[in-house]
Amino acid sequence: MEFSQLRIFQAVAEEASITRAAERLHRVPSNLSTRLKQLEEQLGVELFVRERQRLQLSPAGKVLLDYTARLFALHDEAHAAVQGGQPAGDFVLGTMYSTAAIHLPALLARYHRRYPAVNLQVQSGPSGELLEGLLTGRLDAALVDGPPELAVIDGVLLCEERLVLISEADHPPVRSARDVEGRSVFTFRQGCSYRMRLESWFSHDHAAMGRAMEIESYPGMLACVIAGSGVALMSESMLASLPGRESVAVHPLPEPFASATTWLMWRKGMVGANLNAWIEEQQAVYPSAQSQARAIA
Repeated sequence: MEFSQLRIFQAVAEEASITRAAERLHRVPSNLSTRLKQLEEQLGVELFVRERQRLQLSPAGKVLLDYTARLFALHDEAHAAVQGGQPAGDFVLGTMYSTAAIHLPALLARYHRRYPAVNLQVQSGPSGELLEGLLTGRLDAALVDGPPELAVIDGVLLCEERLVLISEADHPPVRSARDVEGRSVFTFRQGCSYRMRLESWFSHDHAAMGRAMEIESYPGMLACVIAGSGVALMSESMLASLPGRESVAVHPLPEPFASATTWLMWRKGMVGANLNAWIEEQQAVYPSAQSQARAIA
């Protein structure tokens, strides 16, 4: 097996499409098909199950994807080791949308200045998708809603967040989910941890949540709420950064729904020089996070 073959295999597995994987790798689809066929012939197994227009991993493919992630991690570790353990090469970081907007800019700037040899790539998405990316090896680390709950995942605290519900400015005070029962809710797609918190709040108060309107940006959510189309949940720090925030009513949530913590997580045993360097920079920017993490634990 060659690393180039494994890169192709990993891309196709993550995209579930040769065409999309080819676009991602800047290659022609026929080249990817040929390389995949060669890899399957070398291993003597089928790595994918062809279902209509999508490719699903076969049982053997799932096993190889796990080993592929570990091989790439070892490759990067070896690269760093021969360079004296200095951070270098690719480092793929996942992050929630709100974290990317509020907490990431200062960290990114600091990391880029200190480690210019690292090719840092940032991918945003809901917490559920980011955790899946850690498990499959697509991501080296991710900033997600925590603390870690999976035995194979480790992490350190980044920060605490307070979550609030927003509505149009003239909406009466919201004391329970029943006060907004049936109203449309603007949120991210399935897998968003804040969406799951909101659903739990409605369930706890025995109230029916209205239709979930999926919008992939906080400014878009805010605009819809200002127009009186429904309600949305976001962190206080996110709301404070948005133009137009003064045009909505802000409603505090009861515990435990109002408290959230953002953690940097990674797969156990997959810590290399790049991730160690990021952890050091993060703890320098957020020095109080360690004592907060001990209190949460």
